Parts: sequence; structure tokens; C-alpha cells
Amino acid sequence: MYKTQAAFGSFSVDDMGKAEKFYSGTLGLKVDKGNRGLRLHLPNGGTMFAYPKPDHRPATFTVLNLVVDRIDEAVDELAKKGVSFVHYENPPTDKKGIARGISAGQGPDIAWFKDPAGNFVSVLQEPS
Repeated sequence: MYKTQAAFGSFSVDDMGKAEKFYSGTLGLKVDKGNRGLRLHLPNGGTMFAYPKPDHRPATFTVLNLVVDRIDEAVDELAKKGVSFVHYENPPTDKKGIARGISAGQGPDIAWFKDPAGNFVSVLQEPS
């Protein structure tokens, strides 16, 4: 059987400059720019790779979930930086765009938004 040496996820974007600014400036991740894309350094040592794709189509699923201690504070801070949150009927989101799973006993509190390429990203607070 093979032995995996490392693992990372990846997704495409249509504008490397906008992606770099968003993931480093807006979200505060350490980003390394290479000649083939951006390596996003995640908390606890994981990475994601964002690569340019001329015929990019935004992912219809969440490409990155960022776990936070206090979701309301995270949503407020990101909103001040210009992030717009997606509102859903199922699961229902409140006026801030947060699906309140903790109080309903149905998982985390989570809020979704899109990166400049239209890919879905979320911030979520896990039940304690």
C-alpha cells in the first residue's frame, strides 16, 4: 500500500491578484504566491492551493470552512471589510446571514460568503 506524504485541497480562481488580496488582506491568511498559483496557509498547518483557470466556473459547494471562536464577531468584522453574506431559507439564516445550528441542536453556527471568483467560503462556530 502507498504512503501519503502530504495532502492539500485546491480550487480555481479567475483573477490571482484579487484572490491574493482577498485571502491575505480580507481573511488574514498567510499566502505564498508562486508561478502556478497561491498557497493558502491554514491554521494548524494545513494548506489549500488556488490556481488560475481561464475558463473558471465558481464552485457550487463550500471550498473552505474557517472555524472561529465567536461567529457574530467574525461576521461583523468581515462585513466591515466589505464581505457580503449569502442568505438562505434552508437552512434558514438570520439577518446577518448566520444559520444558527447550535441553538437548534443541529450542528455549528455557519455563515457563507463568496470569494472574488464566486467560490463559496464559510466561517463557522462549532458547538462546545
